[in-house]
Formats: sequence, structure tokens, C-alpha cells
Amino acid sequence: MDIYYHIKKSIAEGKRLLAVLIDPDKMALDKVEGVVTKINQSIVTHIFIGGSEVDEGVTETIVKAVKQNTKLPIVLFPGDVTQITNEADGILFLSLISGRNPDYLIGKHVEAVSRLSKTQLEVLPTGYILIENLPAGRQGGKQTAVERVSKTEPLARNNVQHIVDTVKAGELLGMQLIYLEAGSGATHPIEPEIISAVKDTLNIPLIVGGGIRNKQQTEAAYEAGADLVVIGTAFENNPHFFEHIN
Repeated sequence: MDIYYHIKKSIAEGKRLLAVLIDPDKMALDKVEGVVTKINQSIVTHIFIGGSEVDEGVTETIVKAVKQNTKLPIVLFPGDVTQITNEADGILFLSLISGRNPDYLIGKHVEAVSRLSKTQLEVLPTGYILIENLPAGRQGGKQTAVERVSKTEPLARNNVQHIVDTVKAGELLGMQLIYLEAGSGATHPIEPEIISAVKDTLNIPLIVGGGIRNKQQTEAAYEAGADLVVIGTAFENNPHFFEHIN
């Protein structure tokens, strides 16, 4: 399964890509079949599996259960090397280029190599950029799990040029994908203006996630330039979410 090839081919054909993010820590094993059945009946094109804080072995168990019930590509979205499993089809090899914690820029990746070498996973080098939870000028946003675990500060929404420069640096470093993320449980999606500015500078696919909770916000992300939109919390809270955006 050549995941990256199919992503680029779909984009070239003008197709919109949609991923649902399953957090193994929040998915009961006995619920997997029913949840995946709903996903299969929707317009979802990819299933991402992973979370910031997941006990070792849990991810593999959930991936196996999901794989038994779908033919969609399953891509790991790992918060740690312990979430690597050969049961998936691919892995977003995430470098948190918005932060300056060396562990999440390169350290964890070095640690992951010995595990990856024992798998057949398609490795997708991905520049991961965390954007602050609340829009510019708003106060009181809660800290996301990514911030807490990675011990990094997100990029400010009102400094669009810095976001664009960070994105472009990731591409120039050889990333195959860029992932703009407002963080798990974000209360506001990333503004279309930010997405558009980023898309205008990129020559690689753009993934956008975090805070997207309805059809209007999903459409806004696509219209602004997102190639692949990721839905996480909205689906966790409402398994019927995709019925409203088909």
C-alpha cells in the first residue's frame, strides 16, 4: 500500500481527503467494530491511530481490531515510540518543528529506528506544527496534551509569517507532509487565513486538524487549502459526526 503516492494522486485529481483520528486510550475494544462500521459507511479516506499518552501495547491491540473491520489505510499518529506496531500500514514520522525540544525534533526518531527496522510500515516524514489553541487576543485556552507531553510552546496565531516560515523550513528539510495542528481538544480550528497562507508557500500535501467540529468548519479548511482534514474529538463525542458531512 503506497499511502503517499495515493495521497498525491488524489490531490492531483482534486479529491478531498478526510481522516478520523482514533485515540487508543479513549477507544474501548468492544466498541471498535461498531465505530469502524460507521467510518466505512462515511467519506473517510484514512484512519489515523495514536495519542499523546497511551500505555504500551494498547495501540497495537486497537490497530489489530480496526484492521479486521476495514480496508482503509491505517496510519500511526504516535505520541511515543511505544506506539509503533507493524499491524498498521504506515506511520506519520512526526518532527515537532514548531517546538525546540530536541527529543521531539530528532531524539525520539533515533530511538524509533530500531523498532521501525523490524516493520514493513511506510514511513511518512511529517513536519508537525502546533498552533495555539485560541485565536489571537483570546485568553484562557486550556493546555493541549501535545503541549504538556512535548513541553513545547505552540506558535501564535497572530504571527502568520512565523508559521509560514516554519512550514517552509520543514519542506526544505525534506518533509513529505506538513501537519498543522491546533491540538487534541482544541476549542477553535485553525483560521482559514492561516491555512491559505501556508498552502500558498507549500509544494507538498497539507494536513489540518484540531478543533474542527462541524461541516462548516470542515468545508472552510478545504476551501482554504487543506488537502487532508483530520477529525478527532468531534468523532469521539459524536460517532454519527460523519453522517452530517457525507
